[in-house]
Amino acid sequence: MAGNRTAADESRTTAKAGKTAEAEAATPPVPLRRNLRFQALWAGQAAATLGMRIGDTAFPLLVLALTGSSTAAGAFGAVQMVTTLLLGVHGGVVADRLDRRRVLIASDAARLLVTATVPVAMAFDRLTLAHLLLVAAAVGATIAYSGPIRLLALRSVVAPEQLPQALAQDEARMTGAALAGPPLAGFLYGLGSAVPFLGTALASLLALVAALVVRFPGRPAPAQPSGEADAQPSGEATAQPNREPGGAEPAPESGGALAGFRLLAASPLLRSALAVLLVVNLAGTALMLPVMVLLRDGGTGSAGIGLALAGEAVGALAGTVLVSRLHRLAGPGVLLLVVAWTAVPVSLAPLLPGGVVTVFAALFVVGIGVPALRVMLDLLVFRQVPDELRGRVIAATMTLLTAGMPAGTLGSGLLLDHLSPAVALTAISVLLAAALLPATVSRTLRRAAWPAPQDPAARP
Repeated sequence: MAGNRTAADESRTTAKAGKTAEAEAATPPVPLRRNLRFQALWAGQAAATLGMRIGDTAFPLLVLALTGSSTAAGAFGAVQMVTTLLLGVHGGVVADRLDRRRVLIASDAARLLVTATVPVAMAFDRLTLAHLLLVAAAVGATIAYSGPIRLLALRSVVAPEQLPQALAQDEARMTGAALAGPPLAGFLYGLGSAVPFLGTALASLLALVAALVVRFPGRPAPAQPSGEADAQPSGEATAQPNREPGGAEPAPESGGALAGFRLLAASPLLRSALAVLLVVNLAGTALMLPVMVLLRDGGTGSAGIGLALAGEAVGALAGTVLVSRLHRLAGPGVLLLVVAWTAVPVSLAPLLPGGVVTVFAALFVVGIGVPALRVMLDLLVFRQVPDELRGRVIAATMTLLTAGMPAGTLGSGLLLDHLSPAVALTAISVLLAAALLPATVSRTLRRAAWPAPQDPAARP
C-alpha cells in the first residue's frame, strides 16, 4: 500500500509540475517597449550606427580638405570596406568561440579611442593622411568584429516569438541612421571640421555604455544531442540544432573558420538567394554614380541629389511596418525575386522626366521591400543553424553580400569613362535583368517555402 501511495504521489507531483511548466510557457513575454534590456541595447546600437554613418560622410570631407585629392578621399572608404571584408570571416569565428559581450565591449571601446584621436590630432595640428587611413582600417576592423555580435545580442534578449518585431525595429534603426547620418554630418562639419568626429566619438561612447550595462549571453549555447531534444522546452536555441537550412545534411559542430561558407554552399536555396542578393547589391552600388552625374548634368544641386538618393532609406523606413504582411503574401523566393526585378525598371527611372522626384519615388518603391528581405535572411539562415555556428554563418552572409559593392563602384566608374550616364544606366539595367533570369527560371526560388515553425516565431 505504501508503495502504491508513493507512486500515486509521484504521479500527482509530475502532473502538477507539467501543468506549472505549461502555465509558464503560456505566460506572454514582456512587450518589447517594456523590455529594458532590449531597448537599452537597441539604443546603444542605434548610437553606434548613427556614429558610423556620420563618419562615412565626414571622414571623406576631411580627407578632401586635407589633401585636395578625390582619390585620397575615396581611399578612406575603400580601406575601411576592404578591412571589414578581410576580417569578416575571423569576426565570425570570434563570435562563436569567445565571450560575445566582451568582444562587443572591446570593439566599441576601440572605435571610441581611434575616433577620438582625430580631433586630438587636429587640435595639435598633427593630422596626416596616414593617420586617417589607419583610423579607416581600425574602424573597419571594429565593424567586422562587432557586426555579427550586435545581431546575436538582439536575438538573445527577446522572446523567440518577438524576434520578427525586434528585427523590424532594428531595421528602423539602420534606415533612420542612413537618413540622419549624412545631413547631420554636413551640419556638424559646418560648425567646425572637428565637430563631426566629436559627435562620432560621443556616439561610440553611448554604444560602449550600453554594452557595459546590458548583460546578454556571452557564450554560444551548445547544440542539444538528438536524444535530449524532447526533454528541452521548445525555443530558438533548441530548434533543429543539427540541421542546416534548405534541407542540407547536418554540419559538424566545429568546422573551422569557413564553416559558415560551407553551410551556405550546402543549400541550393541559400546559394540561389544569396546570389540574387549579391547581384542586386552590386547593381545598386553601381547605379549611384551614374544617377548622381545625370542629375548634376540636369542642373540638380548637391542638396537635391542627396534628397533623391534618400528615397531608398525612406522606403525602407516605411517598409519596416510591412514585413509580416509581405511575408504572408508570398514565399521567400517569390518575395526576393519580386523585389529584385523591381530594381530593373528603377535603374532606368532617372532617364524619365521628373528629375529628383522621379528618382526619389523609384528608390522608395525598391526600399519598401528591403526590411522584408533582411528578416527573410534571419528566417531562412540565422534561425535554422546551431548557435555555436551562428556567428560564422552571419559573418559569411555579410561578407558575401558586401563583396559586390566595391566591384559595383569600380564598374560604374569604368562605364562612365567610356559611356554617357544614360547608356551606363541602361547597361546596368540590362546586366541586372540578365543576371536575374537564371534564378527566376529555376524552381529553387519560385517553390521555396518558409521554414516549418519550430517555435511561435518561426513563421512571420
